[in-house]
Formats: sequence, C-alpha cells, structure tokens
Amino acid sequence: MPHASHSRTLALVLFAACCPPAFAEATDTRTTITGVVYLDKNANSRRDAGEPGLPGVRVSNGVDVVLTDAHGRYELPIDPSGRAILHVVKPRGYMTRLDGLNLPRFYHIHDPAGSPDHLDYPGIEPTGPLPESIDFPLYAHDELDAFTVVTIADPQPYTIEEVGFYARDTIAELVGIEAAFAVVLGDLVGDDLDLFGPLNEVQSAVGIPFYNVHGNHDINFKAEDDTHAADTHIRTYGPTDFAFQWGSVHFIALDNVIWQGWRGYRDDGRKITNNYRGGLHDHQIEFVRNYAATVPQDEMIVVMTHIPLSPMVGDSVQHSTPERGRLFEALSNHPRTLSLSGHTHINAHAFFGSDDGYTAGTIHHHYNAVTASGSWYRGSLDEYGLPHAMMRDGAPNGYAFIDFDGTDYTIRFKASRRPADFQMTIHTPDRVTAAELREGVEIVANVFNATENCTVELVIDGRSGVIAMDRQQGRRDPFFLAARERDRDPNTGGRGLPNPVASPHLYSAQLPADLQPGVHRLRIRWEDMFGASHGGVHVLVVR
Repeated sequence: MPHASHSRTLALVLFAACCPPAFAEATDTRTTITGVVYLDKNANSRRDAGEPGLPGVRVSNGVDVVLTDAHGRYELPIDPSGRAILHVVKPRGYMTRLDGLNLPRFYHIHDPAGSPDHLDYPGIEPTGPLPESIDFPLYAHDELDAFTVVTIADPQPYTIEEVGFYARDTIAELVGIEAAFAVVLGDLVGDDLDLFGPLNEVQSAVGIPFYNVHGNHDINFKAEDDTHAADTHIRTYGPTDFAFQWGSVHFIALDNVIWQGWRGYRDDGRKITNNYRGGLHDHQIEFVRNYAATVPQDEMIVVMTHIPLSPMVGDSVQHSTPERGRLFEALSNHPRTLSLSGHTHINAHAFFGSDDGYTAGTIHHHYNAVTASGSWYRGSLDEYGLPHAMMRDGAPNGYAFIDFDGTDYTIRFKASRRPADFQMTIHTPDRVTAAELREGVEIVANVFNATENCTVELVIDGRSGVIAMDRQQGRRDPFFLAARERDRDPNTGGRGLPNPVASPHLYSAQLPADLQPGVHRLRIRWEDMFGASHGGVHVLVVR
C-alpha cells in the first residue's frame, strides 16, 4: 500500500546522537560492545577534544544495565549478528538530544539484517556491521525535584481527520504548558502507521519532550510474530523497552503487547488486528530487575505500559498483564512505585499489595489513564465539528497531569476543552413534583477520578447536614446511555457511541422526600486520594 513521504522521512533517524561509527569487519565475533557517555559541550552530537566522559551513567541493551566508569566508558553484552538496541538512560541533571519534533534520541539500533520485506510499513533498514564504539552525548540540564508530567493515553487517530481532532481537542490547550515532558501510553495511532508522522508533528507544538509507549494499534500487523511487530515504532521512536530519570523519579517503559502473528483479512477486507495478548517476556522482567537494582530505595520507580496490569471493568484477561506478579516481585525492594497504562478507554485506579506479589511493605498504585480519543472520536459532532467522544465509563475524553515533588505525587484529571474544575457530572431531573419526590428521585454523580475509598457527599441549599452518596458497582453511567441513544439518530451525524461498561466511579443517593416547592441547590463535594477537594452543583426546581 502507498505510504506518506513524511513518515518515511521522519522515521529515517535510527541512531542515537553518537559519534560517526567506525565499523568492524563483517566477520566480527565480539560478544560485547563498548562506548562512552560524554558531555557534549558544543551540542554537535560528536565527541570533541575537551568533552569529558561522564561517570555513573546507566546504559542498557534492553536487559542488562551497567554504569559507566570514571571515564564515562561502558561495556555491554551483544550479539553482533543479531538485533541489539542500546540506549543511554537520561540521568538527573542531564538531557539526551531532542530532534526537531521534540522526540528524544537516546538510542542506537544495530540490526545487520533489518526488518523483513513483507511488512506493510517501513521497518528497520539493515545497519551493517557492529561499530567499534557506540557513544552517547548528554547535555547539562537544570532539573528540579518538583515537576509535572502530561500523561496522554490512546490518541489513536485512524485518519488524518482524526489527527486534526486530537490537535484541536487536546494538543492546542497544552501548547506552552509548564511541564517537564509528556508520556503517551500507547495506541499512538489507529492501525495506520503512516500517521506517526502527522501525529508527531502536532505533538511537537506543545514544546516539551514526548516519550512514546508502544500499543496494540501501533503494530505492523503482517509481522509473523512478536519479533518484528514493533519495527515501525522502533524505526520512528527507538526501543520499546527503555528507561530515563527525571529528578528523583525513574521511568521505565515496557511493551506489554504480545503479537501472536498475522492472520489475514476479515470478510470486509480489513486486516485482522486482534491477535494479541497482554503480557511481558522474561527478558523484560529481567530488565526491570536489573534496572531496579541500580535505584536507591529513597527514589521512585514509575512503570509505563499500554495494557493495564490487571483487568479493568468489563475487560477480559487478554487486556491485562498475567506476569504482573513477577513484575511486582522485581520491584519489591522499592517501597515507592507507581504504574501507568491506557488501552481501556476508561479512567480507573487499582491498588496492589503483598497478596499480589508486591512485598515492599507499601501499596502499589496503578493508574489506568483517561484517553485523548475518548470513545475513539465517536459521538455526535459539536458546533466546532468535534465529536464529544465520551469514554465508555461516562467520563469525558482528556488527559492527566502527574505532579511529582521528590517521591510524592498527585494525579489531576483534565477533560479536553473543559475547565480544570470540571471533575464530575450530575444526573437527576431538573424539575420534579412533590409527588415524584415522595415516590423516590435519585441523584447520580460520575466522579471521574474517584477511587474506591473516596467520600462523596450531597449538600442541599448549603445546610449543615450532608447526605452520604454510595458507590455504585456494576452500573453504567446514565449520561452515557442517554448520549448513546441520541447518537443513534442519523440527524446527529451517525457517529454512534460504543457499548458502555460499568463505571468504577459512580455514586448515588435518594433526594429527600420532604423538599419544599421552590428552587434548590444540590452541591456534591468529594475529596480525592491526594487530599484535594472538588465539587459540582445541580439546580433542582420542585413544583
């Protein structure tokens, strides 16, 4: 199939910003590779006289993790005849090179054979023999203990029109944001890997580095197995398993989508794209274990995947990570950990302890993040030509801010194109009769970022008394159900919503039967797991 030239051009940058390599003989039988991590004072991506090697910097081949010596040198095992992707781990106080689209270039791909030629999208070009030395430049970088990360899950545009939706709906309001970097938690695009280029272009407008995790819609589906499934992603972004440090926090990205092989086409002529499962390979667990061994216990580790660690509401085991117990075991020497995922198109939180294999003596928090595409850009179009894209749990599409201060953190939910304090929807009639109140009238709140132990309360007309609202498990959001019915109408644009799931953050209460005729202010307030208070108001008229 034809491919957009901008994707080919963008994806040609395969190598980390390192010295031009002097290649070894094709018959090279070395089993290790050496190189230098150095301070690139003049920012020319080449080691010049007077540019010192940097000691104590982590370098990895995706399994082993080593520290550079006093002269900045490292040595790692390597198979010169096979694929190896080396990357330098950005340390605190330094930065790796960014290209013109704010993509970090911190890696070197060695692949003498390159990708197979039957893939639909460009993979990795043959790199030739192993260089004598693979060197990585770093740049001095002011870095505070307190910083903010923009967390985006599943932009997932299937068309160039939907890239425009993402740009106008989410990216535009992030331009110029005071954040350290952004993380995109997989499903960067929706099956069409030629859209990597346009996606990178619009994301670059934000003006901060973007780290990108591999997702199940970023696969080169004609790959025969998992070996080459991410080759176009690797060509464009680098390794799918990597790490970097910012302040006192270490971020580890893992590709937990296991492609089980090309299965042909559906009856409608579209590719079969669902032959995958969530999971981690042995070498990925070993990478986490080896990396964690280099991290002091008073620092934090954040693991980033596309598929959640455990099934979320309404999802099958296919959409989880069966090896999570082994992952937790690899992290169990560290009491400060967090993990992030996307994939589900809901906003949800899960917590794991010793019964789940995490034996650090603390609780591991897993955040399954709100998606930028919401319900895959479905839903009727608004006056600006953008779909409302309500997610399957009734929460709006959007993104999250994670604010770190040392190893403390808070997570803030942000709905795209909505004010920051839009943190819930309230569903109840606008007008009721006294007779209807006596029969029973319910008020339902979808509290987007609530966790299972949150307290949600209803206050009527500012009175001192409060009504506790009960968490509704297994229930679908009434606003989503109503919107889904409206969107079935062809006059709304025919962009029907998908099937809903039971929302993990619905709360309800019965309105008092003795409310007097007149206007009443129904205020719902709640406190999130980080101690921040939120509220929402509904105006009710009793006739």
